[in-house]
Amino acid sequence: MPDSIVTAYEESDVLDPRTDAVRPSVPPVIKPVDLGSVHVETPVVLSPMAGVTNWPFRVICESYGPDGLYVAEMITARALVARNPKALRLCHFAPSEKIRSLQLYGVNPAIVEQAAKIVIDENMADHVDLNFGCPVPKVTRRGGGSALPWKTDLFREIIQRVVKVCDAANVPVTAKIRVGIDHEHETFLEAGHIAQEEGCRAVTLHARTTAEYYGGHSDWSRIGELVEALDIPVFGNGDIWGANDALAMVAETGCAGVAIGRGCQGRPWLFADIKNAFAGCDKRVDPTLGDVCRVVERHAELLTEFYDGDEQMAVHDLRKHIAWYLKGFPVGGSTRRAFMECENLEDVRTEIGKLDPDTRFPERVVDKPRGRVRFAKKVHLPYGWLESRETTHDERQALFGDDPMDASY
Repeated sequence: MPDSIVTAYEESDVLDPRTDAVRPSVPPVIKPVDLGSVHVETPVVLSPMAGVTNWPFRVICESYGPDGLYVAEMITARALVARNPKALRLCHFAPSEKIRSLQLYGVNPAIVEQAAKIVIDENMADHVDLNFGCPVPKVTRRGGGSALPWKTDLFREIIQRVVKVCDAANVPVTAKIRVGIDHEHETFLEAGHIAQEEGCRAVTLHARTTAEYYGGHSDWSRIGELVEALDIPVFGNGDIWGANDALAMVAETGCAGVAIGRGCQGRPWLFADIKNAFAGCDKRVDPTLGDVCRVVERHAELLTEFYDGDEQMAVHDLRKHIAWYLKGFPVGGSTRRAFMECENLEDVRTEIGKLDPDTRFPERVVDKPRGRVRFAKKVHLPYGWLESRETTHDERQALFGDDPMDASY
């Protein structure tokens, strides 16, 4: 059995075809969701994104949006157990965050259990999400992320152990999954049932396979299938670029709520639009370039606080966000390069001062995907991974001897 699935996909500039969702003629009924002790008044989730959803970005999103779940970026269990400084930094929450949602990732059930125990013993979070959806090769090639649900014994054991630890403290556990490795190796229905049986309070489905990565379009019909199959709430994820997309997903699938990933990159006010849409209001945010620049400046200031006053680290972290914030505005390559060369807050403010604050947000990019659509060329898996739905003794020895992401982070 080969250790990768070769696909026909590749990187493309073709945008997702689902770009003009219309508001459903009959608005869906949006109800609060209770995840055990955690009450989610409006079922909208900021999906954890590596390098993106640290607390400065979460605070900005939550300031626009409803009382939902704003989930921290993935914490590697092994790194947390080793008390890695970066892992510990990512566990920090701002005082203003209403619900502290933390996502754990790991392959070794004993290590993930230890990490969950740290989270509980040190009162780090009010809600724990488990990552079984990451399609990145460095994760899947060692059996982690979206590759892991293929091994049902491993999947079940991780959830069992984490739920047992978290239930003792009345902290709900949820799971994030994908449709499967590819369409010949789908796992989402079985994974959803296992998650429900083992005590997860909800499941989020990104309606793509690992092989599809972030390309093509998310197949919302699979979300509807999972909703029909489970009794616990299902959150839908994939291709929500505007508020009408969120309404359409709920109307089409019957999902309990929506999870927002790439759609809010550089557009944190998407949460305000969805809040209004779910409340039956047609009001939408229409920011000028000046409005966006004020968000950029606040983001830079919050990142400086996140990095304990280190302005250089803060503005370097801001660089990827700048590309998203300015996407579609007629600012030119020289402006973008100038922001990329900023080394402190004053540099950022200087570049902001050069822009025309009255420039309108371009209609052509409203509620549209931004940037490249990325397809996977291969799905990288451990050797022989697809031969059985359960791990062998040798597979466990190989996996647990060297976790997919080590303690150095």
